[in-house]
Amino acid sequence: MRDTVFTRRSGWIPTVISEDGELRLMLGAGADANHEPRTFTFPIRDAHLAVIREYLARHLLLWSAVLPLCDAAGTRGRLDEDAAVALLDPILLGPPADVDALFRSIRWDRGRLVAHGADIGLLDRGQVWAAMRAATEVPDEKRAQKQHADRRRAGRRVVLGPLDAEILRYTGQYLHGSTLPRRLPDAVDRARLPQVMRVIDTAEQACAGLRIGLDPRRGNRATDKRDWDRMAATVEAAVRRAYPDLAADAVHTVSFLMCAEAADRARSTPVADDDEPAGAGKAALSFTDDKGGERTWLRSGPRTASAEFWDFVADRSAGDNEVFTIEDEELGEGIQLHFYADSIARITTVRPGDAGSDPQYRVEYRLVDGMGEYRDLVSAFVRGGCAALDTHGPWMSDVAEFERARRRRGAR
Repeated sequence: MRDTVFTRRSGWIPTVISEDGELRLMLGAGADANHEPRTFTFPIRDAHLAVIREYLARHLLLWSAVLPLCDAAGTRGRLDEDAAVALLDPILLGPPADVDALFRSIRWDRGRLVAHGADIGLLDRGQVWAAMRAATEVPDEKRAQKQHADRRRAGRRVVLGPLDAEILRYTGQYLHGSTLPRRLPDAVDRARLPQVMRVIDTAEQACAGLRIGLDPRRGNRATDKRDWDRMAATVEAAVRRAYPDLAADAVHTVSFLMCAEAADRARSTPVADDDEPAGAGKAALSFTDDKGGERTWLRSGPRTASAEFWDFVADRSAGDNEVFTIEDEELGEGIQLHFYADSIARITTVRPGDAGSDPQYRVEYRLVDGMGEYRDLVSAFVRGGCAALDTHGPWMSDVAEFERARRRRGAR
């Protein structure tokens, strides 16, 4: 049977319970293999309970010291109760100097103490006892997150100026640099907001007219990495020219914001069916892949051939399925896209098979530079067949020559 003996207002601070007549300290920490919170307990004595009731600072210091032991238990392991019990007397009953000495020799959770009001300067100097004089029962988690973010940047030797910090707050990346950036003007100091907006305006002007397209080779919502990199480089160059004193973190967060918004627009915009005029080009095409997938397009359908083909690619493309073919069976010609090799082949029937003989084909190869070129080549074939690809050369019929070209490009 388990009864609660003592708890504080803030529910995460360890609670004292009685379990089958034994006093134990109970705390939640980490998660199990199913991502559910884990709960740990270990035994304490009446003398420990008395101090926990009376002294918030010692209670918090004990919590900070036990949390790394919970982390070490992982998703399935048991808490090292002996190690946890060994912390009780030094932290709860020991003199301040001994508490400081102990914390210099063990792992402890700095963020917990900072969230509960610890003096950061004293913590930095190893004076944990004095740092907890103003401890608060209710935590300020954002204070701990800010301190963690500042220490992480300091570890990278990044120093933020006032404008740098406000730009990171504007994008929501001051605390968490890997989160998707947003526009949060209310998070910025009002006196600095006009300066921040001038930086954002510079970035917007730099990428006006640029777009980030979808990359169906990687699924229905993936965006073109090359487009992203081009926009990021353009924005960063413009912002650095206009504001040479900005920290790299601030410049990067602005380019990240521009690219993330452009990518979101690409994902939310329906695929345009403007690759070829209505009624023009081929009447029917078949699409196939290396895994037996097949789709037929007819000009009488609601979508253009190019849009339908790229939709087929997005649905079927995978790490083991990177060869896609578009074929005009009536004219005996087609193109084959090799995504794994950044190349394409155009295939033309020179002589149909007669009287049991195999047909004869002419196969020509070309290296492809990114998703944009793939789109151009597919659109050209859809409009005018293999003949329309003549101006998109050079095409190589010699396989050995083509392989040498591939290796030269790979070496670069």
